[in-house]
Parts: sequence; C-alpha cells; structure tokens
Amino acid sequence: MKYFDFAATTPLDPEAAEVYVQVATEYYGNSSSLHDIGGQSAALLENCREELAKLAGIDKQGLFFTSGGTEGNFLAVEALLSSPKKEGNHIIAGMAEHSSIHGVLNRLKGAGYEITLLPLNSNGLVDLELLVESIKPGTIMIALQHVNSEIGTIQPIEEIATICRLNGIHLHSDCVQSFGKINVNTIAPLVSSFSFSGHKIYGPKGIGGVYVDPHINWEPFFPGGSHENGFRPGTSNVPAIAAMTVAAQKITANLQEDHHRYRLLRKALIDSLEPIKEKVTIYQADDMSQVATIIGLRISGIEGQWMMLECNRLGFAISTGSACQIGMQSPAKVTQALGLTTTEAKEFIRVSFGRSTCFEDVVELGESIVTIVNKFSASAVIENN
Repeated sequence: MKYFDFAATTPLDPEAAEVYVQVATEYYGNSSSLHDIGGQSAALLENCREELAKLAGIDKQGLFFTSGGTEGNFLAVEALLSSPKKEGNHIIAGMAEHSSIHGVLNRLKGAGYEITLLPLNSNGLVDLELLVESIKPGTIMIALQHVNSEIGTIQPIEEIATICRLNGIHLHSDCVQSFGKINVNTIAPLVSSFSFSGHKIYGPKGIGGVYVDPHINWEPFFPGGSHENGFRPGTSNVPAIAAMTVAAQKITANLQEDHHRYRLLRKALIDSLEPIKEKVTIYQADDMSQVATIIGLRISGIEGQWMMLECNRLGFAISTGSACQIGMQSPAKVTQALGLTTTEAKEFIRVSFGRSTCFEDVVELGESIVTIVNKFSASAVIENN
C-alpha cells in the first residue's frame, strides 16, 4: 500500500522510537516526584521544553505539553477566555476550523457566547476585510488555523495578529498542520496561543503541546492539577515528549530541502491529472500561501468516497473530505467554508505527501486516478445508452 494520507498521521520516526524506549526504561520516574529518579525525569522534561521553545521561537515559560492537538485547542481557548483583554462575549472563528475548535465553540455558544464563523474565499483564505467588519466592541477572541488540513492553504496570521492587537483581542491559531512543515517562528510570538501535535511530524501519537503567552494570567480549566504548572492534569508523558522533540528537531532541520521536494511532487501529481483536467478542480492559493504537501481537489461526477475506495483497491491510501458522523456522511468543514454544494462537497478528496513519498509513486497515483475516471465515464455512457 502506497501511503498518501500524511496530513492525517505520520509513521513514527525510527530515531524517535529509540528515544521513546530508552526514556521509558531509563527515565521512568514521575517528573513531579521529589526523589532523584523523579528529578532526572523532570530535568529531561525541561530540556525538551527548552529545545522545542527554541525551535518555535517562543518563551519556554509559555509552553505546555498536552495529549495532542485536540486537547491543546480546547485548553488554549479556555485559557484565553479565562483572562480576556476586555469585557465581551463575542468570538470569531474560521468556518473551516478543526472539529476540536468547533466542539469547544458549540459548548461556549450554549454558555452564552456569540460566535461568528468566517467562510473562505475561492483561494481558500479568510477575507481580511470581512474579518475586520465582523469585529464588535465585545469581540474578545479570534481562532484561526495557520494551515488548513484539507487544502493546505496558509492563513495570513501575521496580519490577523496585528488586527487583534489593535483591537484588544486574543488570537489562537491551530498550528497542527504547520508546525514542522513551514517556519512558524514568524507567527508564534505574535499570537496569544497556538497548538501543535507530535504524530503529524513523525513523533508518537497521544502527545502535543500548547503555547500560551506567558503575560496572560490564565486560570486552569481543570482545578487542582499539579502537572504542567496546572495547565492540565495527569502525569507528564516524558518518553513521548522526548520522542516528539527528536522528531521536531529532525523535521525542522530539513524544512528548506523538503519544501523544494514537495513542490516538485505537487507539480508531478497535478501534471499527471492533465488528461482529465476539465473534470478536476483543485482548491489552492498561490505558492506563498500554500503548503505543497496537501492537495485538496474534487473530480466532477465522482463521489470522493468511491474514489478513495477505488484507489485503496489499487494500493493507494488517500482520504476524502467526508467524515462519518452518527451513520451519515458529513462534508468536511472546508467544503462548507468554500461554499460548495452538497454534491460538490461529496466529490472532495485529499492527497497528502510525506517523507517516504517518491516521484514515481506520485505519478502512478495520478495515472491511476485518470484511469479510474475514464472507466467510470465509459461505464456511465454505457448505462445511459
């Protein structure tokens, strides 16, 4: 099986795996324990915190480890709301945010907060004029992902951070798809908080982190916790944190080289779809606002779920823009944000590249998609006759 779903998860890096086992067997003490074994674990934990903070260009005092991006998004939003810059109950978020953001927003709406969701323009970006127009005197927070997980567009977080600063608004950015993929150092110091996840960068599953500006006097959502300065409960997962740190060091060291390679792979896939280009719609921005590793597209007349299964049958693992919720197919949030019809939304598929993706496999995938489309079109003609 040739894997093209790296935006969903990545395989654990072998060096990170070795570090995980070593730390789990040699630094097994609880990092909150006061004896020497616990102290060794605590020292390693803080070394990891310092190293990750350097990689992201942030103050280590604001970096907290979590179980992943979902928990990180939830706790970050709650932390910011516990210490707003001004009075109010209005929150602005992207319509295409991850389900973890929509989950906490739904809870907040029930608690009396007013929520405004912003769509995306045809290039998959938030309209800054619309964002400014949406701000009210009582707007206290904006939540916008850095990179969209379905189509890979990069939101202009720097400009949005300036808007937030001028209006006394907290800004949270979900950086799960950008951390380790593009340079986040330029935006990390500008936001009130951001989240990231280990398993998107060849680290272990079940580990991630949140940065919250140390100047914010947040209150813990879970009272009485002693770990991570009270940010979250539960014993710190030091082996996973150490493994994630190694994975982060490796992936950030190759950002420039990887960027060039992924651009070539992206072009190769798009070029291979040329024979069916009249049926293909790719949702993307210009090169400066687009990560190369994620291609979100739809093929007119073919449901994404069917295309995914056909690709799977041929030995290619891709994903669709639909998730099964309570037994029903629900279109991905990005398709709603782009204004697609229900039929168009169901045609959406995603291809994402990673470290092991090679040029030949990309071309083979594209050619296989073309073959699938041509066979489908031919069978449709026969049925109509």
